[in-house]
Amino acid sequence: MNNIFLRHLLLLSLANLVFSLPLSTRSRWIVDDLSGARVKLACVNWAAHLEPMLAEGLDKKPVGHIAAHIKDMGYNCVRLTWATYMFTRYPRTTVAQSFHRLGLRDARIGIARNNPGFLNLTVVEAQQAVVEELVGKGLMVVLDNHVSQPMWCCGDHDGNGFFGDEDFDPNEWLRGLEIVAKRYKDTPMVVGMSLRNELRGAHENSTIWYKYIEKGARRIHKANPNLVVIVSGLHYDVSLGFLKQRPLKKTFKNKLVYEFHRYVFSKGQRNLWLTKPFHEACDSVRGEIEREAGFLIKGENASPLFASEFGINQMEMGRVERLFLGCFLGFLAEKDLDWSVWALQGGYYIRSGVRGLDETYGMLDSGWSSIRNPDFHHQLGLVQQKIQDPNSRVPTYQILYHPLSGGCIQVHNREIYLGNCQNFSRWNYDRNTHSIQLVDTELCLSTTGDGIPATLSRNCNGGKSRWELLSNTKFQVANRDENGNYLCLELDVNNSSRVLTSKCFCLGQDEDMKCLQSPQSQWFKLIIGNVS
Repeated sequence: MNNIFLRHLLLLSLANLVFSLPLSTRSRWIVDDLSGARVKLACVNWAAHLEPMLAEGLDKKPVGHIAAHIKDMGYNCVRLTWATYMFTRYPRTTVAQSFHRLGLRDARIGIARNNPGFLNLTVVEAQQAVVEELVGKGLMVVLDNHVSQPMWCCGDHDGNGFFGDEDFDPNEWLRGLEIVAKRYKDTPMVVGMSLRNELRGAHENSTIWYKYIEKGARRIHKANPNLVVIVSGLHYDVSLGFLKQRPLKKTFKNKLVYEFHRYVFSKGQRNLWLTKPFHEACDSVRGEIEREAGFLIKGENASPLFASEFGINQMEMGRVERLFLGCFLGFLAEKDLDWSVWALQGGYYIRSGVRGLDETYGMLDSGWSSIRNPDFHHQLGLVQQKIQDPNSRVPTYQILYHPLSGGCIQVHNREIYLGNCQNFSRWNYDRNTHSIQLVDTELCLSTTGDGIPATLSRNCNGGKSRWELLSNTKFQVANRDENGNYLCLELDVNNSSRVLTSKCFCLGQDEDMKCLQSPQSQWFKLIIGNVS
């Protein structure tokens, strides 16, 4: 690609933006540096840190096709992973040489067919070519230093876990950060760099963490002051709680973002969802996230928090996956965090010695042609939107959100139904009268009985229009009937758009068995928004 074409591509991508670059931070928000308007990152992870040192999938589809698909799925950002050694030890290795060394003949043939210009590029040039395609589609890019030695991540004993490990020389890591930051200094759509993915292992400790994280942040900022610098914690990026005692030194203003990861298996908690009622398990996980990371978005020294990895096995959406996902998406929507789902790739050239391995967490199928799990993709619909805006003059309202389905309650011709979250109805929940009133109307959400569709009423002060948010998780929206029994909003299992009021699950110890089996249909949550 010649320089004239690249400049034209960049101008086209910038013209599609509704904000200016570079990005900065203001309190807990990532913002447009010029105007202060909030910019929400809704990203997908694209792996490019494994042994071939090339973004996955270029043997399956042209890179422009993949970039366009990302945009069409509603993402505005890609977290693109990379390995330190790619820049410090193998910068002159071509894509063809890398694949030949690994014996990846079929993948090499696929690249020659779909992306023929890539084989003669160095792996560094190939990364830049991928970035240029993403930028050309109006996608922001976050470059994530995933590992040092190109390989699958992560394990306690893989040599890449913490500063000083066999393949994690701090000085080489710093040099790699500087090289990459400088390389994209003139590419505004590369908006951020993550210092390191999932620090972990026997050697991790906070004293060494402060030493090198502060050095790494300064090194990136000096090389490219336009970038936001994304800081990971300890224990596979679950823990940032130690910052309560000693905040990170901010030697430059308004550029630090913190990140955390969460999966159903994080901290060995998969069994929690099998042995505890949903509200207990969800409250426990939410509480832990708040203690270890969520506190960072609060107070006068608040900073943005980026959920840079979460995801599920999309081929086995069992009970555990649904419970975790409902809880976590409710948390993301409630806090309106920036996020990046793991992962884009439908499979790998090679992973842990296995060629062509399928990625069951991938948004795309193994052929990179279709969305692997449309239901999961649909569930992300609300959190892909900006829900809260610190600059908005719109009065706050509530969204009635059902995270398990990804739907939001809508009203049309006074009929209540569950629809997509691009066209949610707006409600006002009055904590004094406990009414849930449809904005700009005299109508309130009401119940007429067990197993009967929810309705609207002009009697906003009547008993059938009084609603409570039950449990610590506030995941059940309930009305108490004339007999004193709670009726909860519930999605009709026989009709995916009909919203009923039915006897609430999980309100007493005698309900524990039912709680463990089927609470999902009653997961409705009021989400505060203020976006026009």
